[in-house]
Amino acid sequence: MWGGRLEGGAREVGAGAGAMTRCRLEDARLGILSGGETTVTLTGAGRGGRNAEYLLALAIALDGAPGVHAIACDTDGIDGSEDNAGAIIDPDSLARGRAAGLDCRALLLDNDAYGFFQALGDLVVTGPTLTNVNDFRAIFITAA
Repeated sequence: MWGGRLEGGAREVGAGAGAMTRCRLEDARLGILSGGETTVTLTGAGRGGRNAEYLLALAIALDGAPGVHAIACDTDGIDGSEDNAGAIIDPDSLARGRAAGLDCRALLLDNDAYGFFQALGDLVVTGPTLTNVNDFRAIFITAA
């Protein structure tokens, strides 16, 4: 468990999680869990949410690392002001984005992680749950 009260900028936390995960790639079947709420500093005009932004930064940091899958969602079913709770990534997320003509770094700078994951069909949409416990993040290493 990485921690239950993780805070900070979603981009920075996602990049840090990516660096930490890359150091653990030899640990097959490892799960890294964290909770807490990150923040997003709006500098762009895109659509996003802190969980989607965290995941896009994580995907960029992982750069297609094999066997790594992740999910980040808000327990109330709303990631920021959008209709999704969060999103998922897999080792092919960036490659699928490039194949769709997406520039993941430009989208992250524009605070448009929602647009990235919507184009891939990787948003998690639960609808409002009417309860807000925490944000939940899980990174799974499934192969060494």
